[in-house]
Amino acid sequence: MLDWAPWHHTAGGNHDVYLVLYNGGTFYVDDGKPVPGAIEATVRNLRDVSPTWYFNVPKGFEALLPYLQKDESLRQAFYKDVKVLWYAGAGVSQYVSDEYMRMAVQTIGKRIQFLTGLGSTETAPYAVGRTWESARAANVGLPGPGLTAKLVPNDGKLELRVKGPNITPGYWREPELTAKAYDEEGFYKLGDAVAFEDPNDPGKGLVFDGRIAEDFKLSTGTWVSTGRLRARMIDVFAPYVRDVVLTGPDRDDLGALIFPDIEACRALTPEVKGDAAAVVADPRLRKEFQNRLAMLTRESTGSSNRVARLMIMTEPPSMDVGEATDKGSINQRNVLRHRTALVDELYAEPPSPRVITLKTNS
Repeated sequence: MLDWAPWHHTAGGNHDVYLVLYNGGTFYVDDGKPVPGAIEATVRNLRDVSPTWYFNVPKGFEALLPYLQKDESLRQAFYKDVKVLWYAGAGVSQYVSDEYMRMAVQTIGKRIQFLTGLGSTETAPYAVGRTWESARAANVGLPGPGLTAKLVPNDGKLELRVKGPNITPGYWREPELTAKAYDEEGFYKLGDAVAFEDPNDPGKGLVFDGRIAEDFKLSTGTWVSTGRLRARMIDVFAPYVRDVVLTGPDRDDLGALIFPDIEACRALTPEVKGDAAAVVADPRLRKEFQNRLAMLTRESTGSSNRVARLMIMTEPPSMDVGEATDKGSINQRNVLRHRTALVDELYAEPPSPRVITLKTNS
């Protein structure tokens, strides 16, 4: 296994290191990271090490994707021995999952398993896992052996709570925090929502349905399911988008701050040699995003999933101010907190030249 996950994290320590020890395997420490400027080290290492089981966070798989797509020798090294791909820490987009399957068939003539699970530091880290192939990337599977899950209705969603021998008994010297983390039956409250992939067959697994705490209401009182809509937007705007932060708490309509994949966007603007701002300002890119926004709008059923405006960011999410974690996942609240001026610009009337709407002049 080639792995960069820090060992002080429960996934990197409890899970990844001990998986190798238990199986008598070989652990190669990857000095790369799933961020620009550091993913190149992972690419270099994958030329030397062909893993049999490959872990990464969704942002890591996304960052690797363009290198694998354009480099046949790297694909051969990556897929040569691999039996399982596993992601955790956040949800991977359907586009990314499908691309890895497509490249597997192209490179080695067969599909491989792209599996995942759901848990937290408090569950050490395993709680729910999918050990079978599913057409839906968001399917996180079923509770592990010896673990009990409870689904609690919460504002139109099903909140996941778990109990089992792997769950921490509480937080060190924090009785009030501990009391808030468990319900009256002793189930730990993960803060995640799930849904059944098939309501008529629970055995097909649970689908991740977003973080309860990230959902919000529009000024009309309509609830917005951010996890579900964010995932859909990433799929619709693929491969040009790395992440999306939805805006709109107490506003009349939904907006979005888009974090682009600049290298993918350059394919639409090959003559532009400047920085991210020059690429983002190009009329061809703006027209493409406007067309994708129109596609998303046609699928919308109401104000809770109709995005009225968006703005493409030129600065990536910052780890220094907590907009992104070292696992590459984004913190929606911190992005909105640190980019309030951009959110105000997004909703200004008349629209700023940087804002894209269905009526934008391109």
